[in-house]
Amino acid sequence: MSRNSEIPIAGGLDVALPKMVTVHQRFADAHIGDVEQAVLTQIARPEISARVTPGMAIAIGAGSRGIANIDTAVRATVKALRELGAEPFIFPAMGSHAGATGEGQQALLASYGITEEGVGAPVRASMDTVQIAELDDGTPLHVDRHAHDADGIVLINRVKPHTTFRGPIESGVAKMIVIGMGKIQGATHMHWHGMDRFPEVLPRAATLIMENTSFLFGVGMVENAYDQTTIVEALLPDTLLDRETELQAKAKSLMGRLYFSDIDLLLIDRMGKEISGAGFDPNITGRNSRGVSGFDDPRVQKIVVLDLTEKTNGNATGLGLADVITQKLYDAIDYPATYGNVITSAYLDGALIPISMPTDQQAVQLAVKTLIRVKQGEARIVRIRDTLSLEKIAVSEPMLSEVEQHPDMSITGEAEPFAFAADGTLSPM
Repeated sequence: MSRNSEIPIAGGLDVALPKMVTVHQRFADAHIGDVEQAVLTQIARPEISARVTPGMAIAIGAGSRGIANIDTAVRATVKALRELGAEPFIFPAMGSHAGATGEGQQALLASYGITEEGVGAPVRASMDTVQIAELDDGTPLHVDRHAHDADGIVLINRVKPHTTFRGPIESGVAKMIVIGMGKIQGATHMHWHGMDRFPEVLPRAATLIMENTSFLFGVGMVENAYDQTTIVEALLPDTLLDRETELQAKAKSLMGRLYFSDIDLLLIDRMGKEISGAGFDPNITGRNSRGVSGFDDPRVQKIVVLDLTEKTNGNATGLGLADVITQKLYDAIDYPATYGNVITSAYLDGALIPISMPTDQQAVQLAVKTLIRVKQGEARIVRIRDTLSLEKIAVSEPMLSEVEQHPDMSITGEAEPFAFAADGTLSPM
């Protein structure tokens, strides 16, 4: 799209950019040193282990992206169940992700280290489902066929704030029960309700599915702001919803954030599904295009995203929340994977394409050029690697007074201009 260079822009893109300074942000860092032992200890609890009998074929569902130590947790769960005499296997519980094919989902699990060789149990991947119940309004509830046919089901997932809605239960084991385990069929039917109704619909659906399947327990994991596992807990069906509500509140208190309320330009080096279901997390950026309360801090004028991660495999879901992207990101989009994910969610704005500029430099310049009521050289710019990497950031000089006054921020470098190469590429953080 070389035509971008011919776009009529009054005064061109020769704008003054403020110098940037490296800043360190501090968050609570308590975490579990031995995740495998933590999982084994949880499953050894009498009320958990008593649900497993020798000879049971147990389906272990995994697949949510970007979970720290997920391969370790799955391997430990396999080990614990084998010690109890069961015969576990793995199945993908990830809705429509990975192109909504069994092969794609198995490959995605493999990229997380979840293979038969890696965790000690076979992987059975299919998009086939069984309808096991329906909500009062007739919404069908689907379950992965392999899981349905097993003697027991165990799901492993991170508990965290969702990127699109707010409620006592957001993203965690309950959501995996309904949407992850429901594959593309179950996920599509559930998203018909709209995510604004998920806080009431998800718990009802999860309860019905647990009542109508051989669901044994869930393994909920909570992470801190440094992508470290801080809580591992086995969750029984009868108390899962109540306990997950408490875990989600804890997860919200631990997650990273940007310690600024007003940002003119948020520059994000990369986005991807393993970083956030929305590519870059609205919990961090404060931007939600659907008017959902709870996504209003920080206030950000413009968002620029420079690239996709390799692990996202071209899935650019959530791209529509950016204002400007680069040509390299545009060229890396896998449209079937992105559209499949977005169509399943029923929120098509997640695949909208922002303005694309040929280089990193032009993308940044365009965003600064179009800031409202911001004088040249005075832009409040924050640069991050991605929305999971918030310990080391870069901020523009006009923001340094706030850094100096904040107890959990410190300046760690000298003020330097943007390091654009001759071809307009920005040096990685």
